[in-house]
Amino acid sequence: MSKKRILYVTPAIYPYLSESYITSICRFLPQGIQERENEIRTFMPKYGLVNERKNMLHEVIRLSGQNIILEEDDYPLIIKVASLQAVRMQVYFIDSEDFFRRKALFKDENDLFFDDNDSRILFYAKGVIETVRKLGWNPDIIHCHGWISALIPVFIRTVYKDNPLFQDVRIVTSLYNDNFSDKFSPNFLKKLKTTGIPREHLKHFKGIAGYDTIAKTAIDFSDATVIGHPSITPSLKKYLKKYEHPTIMHPETEDYLEYVDEYNHFYEELLELAPREF
Repeated sequence: MSKKRILYVTPAIYPYLSESYITSICRFLPQGIQERENEIRTFMPKYGLVNERKNMLHEVIRLSGQNIILEEDDYPLIIKVASLQAVRMQVYFIDSEDFFRRKALFKDENDLFFDDNDSRILFYAKGVIETVRKLGWNPDIIHCHGWISALIPVFIRTVYKDNPLFQDVRIVTSLYNDNFSDKFSPNFLKKLKTTGIPREHLKHFKGIAGYDTIAKTAIDFSDATVIGHPSITPSLKKYLKKYEHPTIMHPETEDYLEYVDEYNHFYEELLELAPREF
């Protein structure tokens, strides 16, 4: 198959944050796919925990300067980039004074879920998509990792469905054991509706939204799902049983040289199928 263009939307990448199961996959999977002569773009949030000087981040002026509108407020979008020199892999960072400069991920010093986490994942999803639009780069596959990327599929399939860059894209969602019991702001549904997502596509958001809400929404609007960890929530395991589209397990190996070929083959098989219709 000819060269594939794959967009990776991640919660974090090692070594920009400490090494973990997810940050390792989000580091080595894009690298391995790129090494197989494919073209990639990789995104993560620019948390305040990321050391800009150590990792040599710099702002991309031509991509920065857009405003992301959430409800009636405008939030400046700042795009930074860094390179993993040893493997010649670039990483784009979604930055925001309002949402990602704090020295924490999703909970404060008292282990309390941030009240604005709903706005943060909305900003991240919109920021990634708008940056890809500004790059004028049309991915063949968008591979979303972790719950912070869970709104990407519904945005692509609704608000951006007529954009030529995304009309033929296939979307893959990887589910992990990154679930939480906290709930999002009661205003989450209202914020989503103001973005242009039709109400009928937000069925899981009735009541107070939590982890399963956004995960099920991601599944609904993806072309394929990867069970990225065997310990995903029982409710998601049950939900996937009625899911009629390709689903694979992340290979049980820590050696990326072994699992990258399986993902590469999976991508190729997925591109042979017609995109889902909504």
